[in-house]
This record gives sequence, C-alpha cells and structure tokens, in this order.
Amino acid sequence: MKTLAGIVSGYSDNLLLRPADVMMKERRRLILVAREAPLSGIHLENMLKAHHNGCTILPPVPAFYNRPQTVEDVVDHIVGLILGYFDLEYKRYRPWCGGQSWRR
Repeated sequence: MKTLAGIVSGYSDNLLLRPADVMMKERRRLILVAREAPLSGIHLENMLKAHHNGCTILPPVPAFYNRPQTVEDVVDHIVGLILGYFDLEYKRYRPWCGGQSWRR
C-alpha cells in the first residue's frame, strides 16, 4: 500500500515508482496487483485515484471456478490473468470459458 500511495501521489523516488509515474503520465497500461487485506478506506481511496488515472487494479484473488488442485494452479491463474492484460500468452493459464467444464 505504500507503493500504491507513492504512485497516486506522484512521489517517484525509486526505480519502481518512477516507471509507474511515467506510465500514468503517458497514459500507458499500468496494472497494479495490490495484495493487502483487509483494505482500509485510505487503501480504497488510493485505488480509486489510481483507477481515475488510468490504472487497472487487479488484486491477486484466487479463482476457484477453474478448480485448482494445487497452490501452483492458483498462482498460474493469477500470473496468466496479469499477463493476459499485456496480450502475453501463458500456457499454464486457462481463461474462463463460459461455464464449460475444464479438460485436464
């Protein structure tokens, strides 16, 4: 949440915050994967500010519709979802297919 606060306030004093600042300034795709829980009102306000500045907020929430069998399955799903936003393929990721059964 400290990084999120730095991003939305424009406080770019390190090599993580500066590229985020540039991405927002140039209206380029910026995906923020915030993993804090529970969220305070300040966290939610900062997420909303980031959203209003063009960021996508993608909390790494486990999905169970794909019937994960291992922790690795859960991680693969989250990684694939994130990479999908950049049009990058992740072979271990199976996107939602409208309720059809998964084939293993």
